[in-house]
Amino acid sequence: MKINYLNLMDREISLTKKGFVLMVLLLCGSYYAIAQQKNVLIICIDDLRPELAAFGQTYIHSPNIDSLASVSRAFSRHYVNAPSCGPSRYAFLTGLYGVEYRDKSNQSLFERAQAIEKNDPVVPSMPEWFRKNGYTTVSVGKVSHHPGGRGGDDWNEDGIPEMPNAWDRHLMPVAEWQHPRGAMHGLAYGKIRTANERDVMETVDDDDKSYPDGHIAEEGLHQLNELAKGNKPFFLAIGLIKPHLPFGMPKRYLDLYENVDIPPVPHPEKPSGTTTWHGSGEFMNYNHQGKDPRKDEAYALELKKYYAACVSYADKHVGDILKKLKETGADKNTVVVLWGDHGWHLGEHAIWGKHSLFEESLRSPLIIQNPEMEHKGQMSDAVVESVDVFPTLCDLTGLPIPDFAQGTSLAPILADPHAKGHEAVAIKSHATTIRTDQYRFTQHSSGEVELYDHHSSAKEQLNIAEQHPELIAGLRKKILNKMGEMAFKANEK
Repeated sequence: MKINYLNLMDREISLTKKGFVLMVLLLCGSYYAIAQQKNVLIICIDDLRPELAAFGQTYIHSPNIDSLASVSRAFSRHYVNAPSCGPSRYAFLTGLYGVEYRDKSNQSLFERAQAIEKNDPVVPSMPEWFRKNGYTTVSVGKVSHHPGGRGGDDWNEDGIPEMPNAWDRHLMPVAEWQHPRGAMHGLAYGKIRTANERDVMETVDDDDKSYPDGHIAEEGLHQLNELAKGNKPFFLAIGLIKPHLPFGMPKRYLDLYENVDIPPVPHPEKPSGTTTWHGSGEFMNYNHQGKDPRKDEAYALELKKYYAACVSYADKHVGDILKKLKETGADKNTVVVLWGDHGWHLGEHAIWGKHSLFEESLRSPLIIQNPEMEHKGQMSDAVVESVDVFPTLCDLTGLPIPDFAQGTSLAPILADPHAKGHEAVAIKSHATTIRTDQYRFTQHSSGEVELYDHHSSAKEQLNIAEQHPELIAGLRKKILNKMGEMAFKANEK
């Protein structure tokens, strides 16, 4: 049999050409996929209650956050995993509850950093996960507990990162406040909180940069503009300080509340029995000129107006950030998350501040915008928690969801605002709580328990634990299923 070698050679050349074309197409496709991979923009706001018009508090002037909510999915029952800045941000940024650090207060992320330094097995944080997957990661302002994400006496030592391996750049413009520690509690024109200088509220008739958040927002806009020009997807987190204490802001935001009626606190009484009530130490340690809002209604009202003005000041920066995102054109390919790191009592349960395991400390705004989502503007009342954000962002950007993440992707709720949520848990050093659709159950390290029915008019004013031992047993089991055997171990080293 004769073999036609010429035909075989032609066929080989043809196959080689096809292989080359296929390789080029695959490379182009990979480049296109990288170029089209969604960006992530996170806006963190400190001490932000769901005290926003979009969440039903119509006296609040929050047009920019409300506008974001109108094209996004807002979650009316989002709960943080700890009622203090440090451990809450730990959970948000790692996707882990952090029970092993429950006694470390605001140092949770620094404790994790020390474990990394000792080569202990530590899983990647959320920004590190995105960085490992090809993203440029940048933080500006208060994203982790220390603005700028550094340790040391003044929170500015490069050799003590709060989140090792997480950021390509982690920035904190301090302006006239000298260092991040000064800016964190700074008042106007570089004034730094000291043992003797602790005014609880202040306003000045000047521009946004008279307070630190004006500088944080400006740097955030610059970083956003530069990242949008790049050839890699970006993960940008911008952290605003207000409405954190002290309540200071430019006067025009306070003027918004000059003739506004602010609703009274629904339950100002101190709860009876064993609870996570506290004496509002952080708040009362400021200079109140001899006044106490727990006894002085006029003073309480004044403080509420200053808090509201700080919310409006933060809202202005949110608007500037979203406007810049649109100007760059990156809005069409960017997932936006607005997250409050915890709530804040304005007199409920006779508390001014956070740090409790009541609803007011744990419930905060969560808004997620996905450019492709349907049913925009419809709020979800599903119970969700902060650790859910990490797997959700992986889902929305096409990254693999890490098996160590303890949260649940909210993508189904983004697709359908009526989809169900799941229980949310939170910890303090000496107590653990779970929020279901109907109940809040809290167990103290002493063994004492609280149970509240949110379908009743009393809500968290009436402890019904004694009447429901079987229900408590079931809720305890749910906590253990979510958090493991350390769930009820206080001060575990």
